Amino acid sequence: MENRTSTSARRDNLSVFSVGLAAMALLTAMVGVGFGLRAIDERGTTVAAGDEPGTASATASVDLTEFKIAAASVAVGGSLHVTNAGSTSHNMVVDGTDLATGDLASGASKHVELAGLAAGTYTMYCSIPGHRDAGMQAQLTVAGAPADGTAAAMPSATGATPAGMDYQAMTQAMLDTMGQFPAQTDGVGNQVLEPTEVTADGVKVFDLVAKITKWERAPGDVVDAWTYNGMVPAPSIHLQVGDRVQFRLHNELPIATDLHLHGLNVDNKYDGVAPISQPLVEPGATFTYEYTADEVSVAMYHPHFHSQVGLPNGMFGTIFVGQVPLPRGRTVGGEVVPADMQIAQEFPIVLNDAGVIGYSLNGKSFPATAPIVASAGQWVLFHYFNEGTQIHPMHLHQFDQIVVAKDGFTLDQPYVVDTLNVAPGERYSVLVNLDKAGTWVWHCHILPHVEGDNGMFGMVTAIVVK
Repeated sequence: MENRTSTSARRDNLSVFSVGLAAMALLTAMVGVGFGLRAIDERGTTVAAGDEPGTASATASVDLTEFKIAAASVAVGGSLHVTNAGSTSHNMVVDGTDLATGDLASGASKHVELAGLAAGTYTMYCSIPGHRDAGMQAQLTVAGAPADGTAAAMPSATGATPAGMDYQAMTQAMLDTMGQFPAQTDGVGNQVLEPTEVTADGVKVFDLVAKITKWERAPGDVVDAWTYNGMVPAPSIHLQVGDRVQFRLHNELPIATDLHLHGLNVDNKYDGVAPISQPLVEPGATFTYEYTADEVSVAMYHPHFHSQVGLPNGMFGTIFVGQVPLPRGRTVGGEVVPADMQIAQEFPIVLNDAGVIGYSLNGKSFPATAPIVASAGQWVLFHYFNEGTQIHPMHLHQFDQIVVAKDGFTLDQPYVVDTLNVAPGERYSVLVNLDKAGTWVWHCHILPHVEGDNGMFGMVTAIVVK
């Protein structure tokens, strides 16, 4: 079996470099390829239908999109009609107040009364992790209504700079966040889980405890994550073909749950879809799942009951069965894979974009994402797992990505890509030859998933090749 290197080991390897030098190298690489300020959105004043621009209305319409909130003007005692015009869930919060819409599905609307809100300027934003950083923040101006009841005139933005934009501050924010990479945060996910016990007849028993845990997703950004065994991503489980396994799920959550082994062939009663194939695992209860590893697999596990809560908030983990066959001795897209090629590192890259974890790689948002450190000439094998709600085109600078397996199934015809689309629920196994030294950026190429007015964040990291 090839060597798999844990996330913590890769972090330890980084100590051979100066953090400052790594950050400067990353900055140079990003600037050199124009990986800069591309997430600038234009914001204008939104008013209710029939109102004149530059006036405060009784009701202002506010549209939420990826990733923008338009500024709004409204009279004292008025209201906001908030609509999610985007393709993923958003919400609207008025900073410093109790006013909020709650999460809105695509196309949903919520009417928010502003009674009691004094005249003044407020900040409204989307509180879903990563969305504010991506640009979902705007100004709400509340104006006092004149005595005759007509709407009060409001100033409108003029000039080339969109309202609320400070380009110099944006540039500094980008440099500041880049300079923090790689930031240290509490908690490391994807740690390999060893069996709690092996029974007398050879069954490997793994204990998974579902519970809410404090998790630092970015420097100083600590959230209440829903976890297995207190980490995000959950512990990684490594098996061999032929293993007989039990997964004991202990529920310490405040709600019922279950466990779905996504990508593994199991008996229906262990499919983990309560209450269809099993009873609910109520708080305080335990349920045992059985599985016999019958083939090489690259799979993942997560809840299916209340999955819209548990999964995006951190309840996702990886399972490896055996070793994905590699195209040794073959030429793939012009890349020659030596017959005696050895894998120096093998690791998962778990993608998320929702819940309290938000836009992240392996449970962390840049600059807390862990870089991969390797030596020039080494080959690495990594596995993308999309546990999010959106597709993510993953782009690795400089190096060809040789796709060798899809959802754990070996490809008869491996292929080379520059950018690989990974849809929700998909897994891709990718082989890379690190043949050039340097610090090379690795990111989702939907740029608002990695850059915003407040700097770099989310789904970006780097490979450091020495």
